[in-house]
Amino acid sequence: MGYVILGFFLIVLYGLSVIVRDMNRFVVAPYTVRSDKINRQYTIVMLSDLHNKTYGRENEKLVRAIEDCHPDCIMTAGDMYTSVKGSRFDNALALLSALSKRFPVYIANGNHEHKTAEHPDYFDHMYETYTEKLRGMGLEPLVNRHVILPEVNIDVCGLQIGREYFKHFKKKEMPGDYMDKLAGKANDRRFQILLAHNPLYFKEYAAWGADLVLSGHMHGGIIRLPFLGGVVSPAVTPFPKYDGGRFAEGKSTMILGRGLGTHSLPVRMWNPGELVVVTLLPAEKD
Repeated sequence: MGYVILGFFLIVLYGLSVIVRDMNRFVVAPYTVRSDKINRQYTIVMLSDLHNKTYGRENEKLVRAIEDCHPDCIMTAGDMYTSVKGSRFDNALALLSALSKRFPVYIANGNHEHKTAEHPDYFDHMYETYTEKLRGMGLEPLVNRHVILPEVNIDVCGLQIGREYFKHFKKKEMPGDYMDKLAGKANDRRFQILLAHNPLYFKEYAAWGADLVLSGHMHGGIIRLPFLGGVVSPAVTPFPKYDGGRFAEGKSTMILGRGLGTHSLPVRMWNPGELVVVTLLPAEKD
């Protein structure tokens, strides 16, 4: 019995050490996407699900890693802070401020930003303060709006779907015309990037016309197991199909980041934070 108790204690101790380690480190996840719409190499660093986390003083470790990637721009896929009454967004703002002095930054909201925007009184006007400070840096969240990058033939759209599409346990069906009503028609003449926080609707994004979807929300499945991937999604569904990595749907590619922080369940296990780097290249000639 003594050996059983000792073995159990050692397993628990090992598990806790993995959680502590993965909660305080991140890895760089590189991807390459080719398209005949791209006219030159263009590198994007994508941030998602920071939840006001810091890596080092003033996020110096994260900033240094981003600088080492030599990106052409930064894009965020939402949840830079957490929608809890009295929570803070100072670390997220400081990071975006530091990055905006070095690179163009394009920001999309996640369900946490959206929730605070919908309930301003309850959250003490958190979203209004956050966006006001962003505007002071020359940044404006893309809420169902497009930005054209003509030098590389890219159209960036920040998508904000309704919060009813983030319910637990069950995926709500999305009407066929919903994407057009929110984001307008996809620009088929340019490489269409969709910053879409919720990856569950990848098929709908692809049908809309996205060439590349940059997404987050799933936190890598929180705990990751060999061969099985992420264990649970934020929608409380086990072993989600979209947990992290690269996915394809027709001619569309989705890069799903595993996020950089945590919120309600402060656990990451065999699942360190992830800094996503996407290099766009012209299509290879035959």
